[in-house]
Amino acid sequence: MRRAEPAAVSIRLGRRVALDLRANGEILAGLDGYSISFGVFSAAAVRRAQNLYSGLPLASLASESRSTGKEINLLVRRLARLGLLEYRLGRSPVDQDLVVIEPQSPDYWPQTPRLGDADALVLSRFAYMRRRGDEMVLESPRAGALFKICDPTIAAAITTLATPTQIKQLRGHAGFPGIAFLALLVDCQIIFKTDGSSDGGRRAAEGDHNLVLWDFHDLLFHARSTEGRHANPLGGVYPYAGVIPPLPAVRPSWPGKKIDLRKFSSEAISPIATLLRERHSTRSFDDQRPVTLAELSRFLDGAARVLSRSRSKPDLDDGGYAVRPYPSAGAGYELELYLSVGKCDGLAKGFYHYDAGAHMLAPVSVPTNEIETLLTSAAGAMGSLAAPQILITIAARFGRISWKYSSIAYSLILKDVGVLTQTLYLMAADIGLGGCAIGIANIDQFAKITGLEFHIEGPVGQFAIGRPANSEASD
Repeated sequence: MRRAEPAAVSIRLGRRVALDLRANGEILAGLDGYSISFGVFSAAAVRRAQNLYSGLPLASLASESRSTGKEINLLVRRLARLGLLEYRLGRSPVDQDLVVIEPQSPDYWPQTPRLGDADALVLSRFAYMRRRGDEMVLESPRAGALFKICDPTIAAAITTLATPTQIKQLRGHAGFPGIAFLALLVDCQIIFKTDGSSDGGRRAAEGDHNLVLWDFHDLLFHARSTEGRHANPLGGVYPYAGVIPPLPAVRPSWPGKKIDLRKFSSEAISPIATLLRERHSTRSFDDQRPVTLAELSRFLDGAARVLSRSRSKPDLDDGGYAVRPYPSAGAGYELELYLSVGKCDGLAKGFYHYDAGAHMLAPVSVPTNEIETLLTSAAGAMGSLAAPQILITIAARFGRISWKYSSIAYSLILKDVGVLTQTLYLMAADIGLGGCAIGIANIDQFAKITGLEFHIEGPVGQFAIGRPANSEASD
């Protein structure tokens, strides 16, 4: 019996992407009515680019003629960077797809590390298969790509990896997709090599000790509810407009006799109640009058400085406690503040970590263009044309909470973000500064500019401050 051809990886345009190949050699890519030019290419490269519709074998990029190969490599890398490509695993160009690989981060590029028959593989505890429409997909919050499984026998073969299995055993399985597929999954950390140890040992072997502290649902929620590690729609896209009506701003009252509380309310309003009423979001800032370093110092001192230290509670071992002005789950105080400074009188433009214990700003070496990207992205998230004067990224040291709490660790962190955000709002209002909470943060970008792995310390919120351009309250 003739053996089936081994499956190979090819590159092709993503769904809804079309190339516009001009007579002068210019190549443009169009998606949903928008187009972008990728430059002018040789006639040979333009002809080769047409194969991106059906699929260009990944291995062929290395075998192209020197000039054409360089051009095609440049083109596909640019397309990949913008999320316009997907990768196909198939036995031949005319056979049906076995697997379609959809990048979830801009820097994903398929890699196939070497595997041997004696290697034992097992599924990551963060990997999962689910239905997406009429499709079956395999993914993980640690992976740079999502795998659409087109052949049901492959899905069945994947389930055998719930326990460690050697590759030589997998070869006899009816749905064995080939070494290339397994290597792609290893590269994405959806499966990993194991020595066959028990589940407790595998948990430690799968990553660093910080990863051990994460529960499956917490890491998934963190990766999928922030920007940077998935390709899903994000933010205020109104996905159900026209499907169901929006809920009213105020809940309809329950039936029954009401108790009128207004007659019990005092006419005099306390200072804290006044401050709560003055709190609002400011999205426009007066760059002719930037925040001063003295004001920034007062703002951080009042909202986030360590007030006292204690080792009176033994449950956090030698970590101790460092109490701050806002409440925190289990007094863990896992949140850290990083400042992207665009305009501040007395402080140079840059990226800083706020040392809450010493009440100092520690500069972090970050390229200027990355700071500009952070500030510009914040402006876009606020719906503003101008960047904030200072952007505060609220990051969490996740292990500080997950070392103690199970099942609720990430939800506790988000609750802490909420109370810190309100504290920042109140402090800004008290000083006379403008502030605005921002619901989107790019965890992959933060990881790159700080050098910290996204599961060790990463952004869970943002807050913009600056001198308000006017006193208009928005929310």
